Amino acid sequence: MDVGQKMIKILFEDNHLLVVEKPVNIPIQEDESKDKDLLTLCKEDLKRRYDKPGNVYLGLVHRLDRPVGGVVIFAKTSKAASRLSEQVRTHQFKKIYNAVICNGHFKESGTLIDYLVKDEKKNTVRVTKESDPKGKKAILRYQVLCQKKDLSYVEIELETGRSHQIRVQFSSRNAPLWADQRYNPNAKEHAQIALWATSLTFFHPVTKEEITIVSQPPREFPWTILEEV
Repeated sequence: MDVGQKMIKILFEDNHLLVVEKPVNIPIQEDESKDKDLLTLCKEDLKRRYDKPGNVYLGLVHRLDRPVGGVVIFAKTSKAASRLSEQVRTHQFKKIYNAVICNGHFKESGTLIDYLVKDEKKNTVRVTKESDPKGKKAILRYQVLCQKKDLSYVEIELETGRSHQIRVQFSSRNAPLWADQRYNPNAKEHAQIALWATSLTFFHPVTKEEITIVSQPPREFPWTILEEV
């Protein structure tokens, strides 16, 4: 998919779904920046490729933070959007992420459980107490795939999909993500956060077939520490 100066890779498409690889630093939908967003770009591409008149329907099913790249699924019909949204609500979506964290001695595997509160004005999230009525439960499971010096390459499965969840849960344990400009006080300026939506498993909204779509992180540092072990 060639959209202006951006090439967006289509990972899967049929009459009901469009799954693409989100480039980093593109908002997934329109935000205050008014920068071109992925949803609009994909709508424009569908309109052009299929010569569709009028507005093109494309349903947003889930989100990724602006600096994060990887697998994103859109629904091409309202029925598909409704069925996929129900899968998200009932935790039938299996979302796998990869990240590089700034802690070379993190426990090899585990489950992280926290209660998170979002500051809407600052667009930041923090860990709070379980008793906090504003706190939302956040759960993820992780496995360390390799460690090198002060870095760990981890695979993460999200059970809940809270805003900034992965970034906050790890940073609160002295393991902030590489180059996370928001939650890593030692992040190098202008470096790209090491968080990638690697795979998404779901049931097709019409055929009911289980589908897994995969997108690999870029082959550049710090992701390459996995190849160096």
